[in-house]
Amino acid sequence: MEAFEILLPLALILLFAKLMGLGTHRLGMPAVIGMLVAGILIGVLQFIPWAPLQDALFSTDIMSALKIMSKIGVVLIMFSAGLGTDLKKLKQTGVASVVITIFGIFVPMLFGFLVAFLFDYFTPISLTNEPGAIGEFNLLSDLFYGAILTATSVSVTVAVLKELGKLDSKVGTSIVAAAVIDDVIGIIILSVLTGFASGTGENTGWSWFSPNAPMVVIKIVIFFIAAIGLGILLRMLFNVMERKSPHNRRVPIISLAACFLYAYFAEKIFGVADITGAYLAGILLGGTLSETPYVESKVDQMGYLFFSPIFFANIGIANIKMFSSINLQFLAFGAVFVVAALFGKILGCGVGAKITKFNYRESLRVGLGMMVRAEVILICTEKGVACGLVNPAVYPFIILIILISSVLTPVFMKLSYRREEKRLTTLQEPNENAESK
Repeated sequence: MEAFEILLPLALILLFAKLMGLGTHRLGMPAVIGMLVAGILIGVLQFIPWAPLQDALFSTDIMSALKIMSKIGVVLIMFSAGLGTDLKKLKQTGVASVVITIFGIFVPMLFGFLVAFLFDYFTPISLTNEPGAIGEFNLLSDLFYGAILTATSVSVTVAVLKELGKLDSKVGTSIVAAAVIDDVIGIIILSVLTGFASGTGENTGWSWFSPNAPMVVIKIVIFFIAAIGLGILLRMLFNVMERKSPHNRRVPIISLAACFLYAYFAEKIFGVADITGAYLAGILLGGTLSETPYVESKVDQMGYLFFSPIFFANIGIANIKMFSSINLQFLAFGAVFVVAALFGKILGCGVGAKITKFNYRESLRVGLGMMVRAEVILICTEKGVACGLVNPAVYPFIILIILISSVLTPVFMKLSYRREEKRLTTLQEPNENAESK
């Protein structure tokens, strides 16, 4: 492939992603959905049997190049998420956010695991991405399907709460803080599962209970200790750089270098997911550093301008044929999986909120607010597919989870607050009438 040949598919991806992103944003949904739709629309062109078109857009070399750029996009998204993770939020809500997160992670994970386990054990469908695995029971794969459902993306919820003026309320602060802890624990769970997948050398049956399992755990623990220790030294270095040269380009450049190094060594040496390394690098370099907003803005500019649209669009392009070949049994699994994803978060986070003395209405709001999924669930799914633990045929249902949660959450959150406002208005009217008399 000549270098210039990649320019045509890149131009189409960026153009379609921007147009679709603007469209979905106006509908009140995340721009991520528009990028996915863009990829699906471009991917549909694969069904046109015209050789020059196929060579220009979907040759093996072009798809390989897009895959590499997608990987960079994923790493940048997770690094940006880490930079934007404000650990100080945890102090504002204390125990409530921790309890909400614990229930909000393990209830949907249990739901997802049970759905995958039942379909994996009692039906002949294959839930893994391993050839020849049809009808084979895979406990590690079932756990990974559960881990996928732990993801939360509250960007839509935050926008709604801002619009309603409720972001700083008890519900709003609890949702934001719980989302922070949710991401951290979810990434750790993902790291452990991918570590077992890469550490055992096999992905089938009960093989992850092998003599190699303790070594996998040890490597993961060593990674976090080493990463945090190095992160402390990096923070000291960045503090010196910020004092001498504030808002200098070298700060985001060295930050990116640290992100890529963390991602590389996480997967290469410790068997931990590269996205975990990138996310941890973001957390360690974010938070209290005065230059964090500046670094985050530069990373977002590069990521969301170029690499992130390629990642989301490439999911649609690479899996469009898989979308059209789902069998009825996998369709049944996908439908139940979607229900488990939605109700798992509502129930888990809602119960956690009720335990911490929220009333029923507030608990429902917390559950609805934490139900939204976006880029993180896609990244977790992509990682599972890459590890051979997740069947790519699940992508349409992951997209459906994003669509449904992104549409329903704003609608029900607004209805909940409007009903409360009407009730308060009704209660105030008799008092005002009595005072006038």
